[in-house]
Amino acid sequence: MLVAAAAARGDSLAALSAMLGRNAAYLQQFVSRGTPKRLAEDDRRRLADYFGIDEVALGGVAAPRAWRVPRLDVSASAGPGSLVDDDLVLGAEAIDPSLAERLGLREGQAGIVRVRGDSMEPGLMDGDLILVDLARRTASARGEIFVIRIDGAVMVKRVARLGTRLVATSDNPAAPPVGRGRVELIGRVVWLMRAPQ
Repeated sequence: MLVAAAAARGDSLAALSAMLGRNAAYLQQFVSRGTPKRLAEDDRRRLADYFGIDEVALGGVAAPRAWRVPRLDVSASAGPGSLVDDDLVLGAEAIDPSLAERLGLREGQAGIVRVRGDSMEPGLMDGDLILVDLARRTASARGEIFVIRIDGAVMVKRVARLGTRLVATSDNPAAPPVGRGRVELIGRVVWLMRAPQ
């Protein structure tokens, strides 16, 4: 690609090497001998800018593609719960694949849900968007925040395993107690997205 781009503009490899501040044989050796095996990052970037091409065409590494995470038409109530028939997809949000990797997410196993109510304050506020790992459905004794369903009502609560049963509680001490129905874990909350105030 480098030889074709240079020829199209009428540039010699020696002139391009000089533009990079390298010896005249630098790019010729790269093309004909493979020395260096890969252009230096700054050299590659300058050449890509000069030719108006993507760095990948000059041996750069393609940026990882952003993950598309569905935004679900469900409000996870931080209060008494909201009844839903279906988790409908409203659209999708892009998240950085390195963030997804740090959070241990698997593609296709996450969703974004809006928080409604104040029972999980101060950690989660009304209107926050939360990233939910739908593959994590196991609570520990210390308690983590999950999107759950109790008797058809979807809510976000802190859930701890006490022996064989799951106990859901609110973080806000002023919130009413959580209902006593069977707690179904939908997924663990792994990230918070909040609009700036």
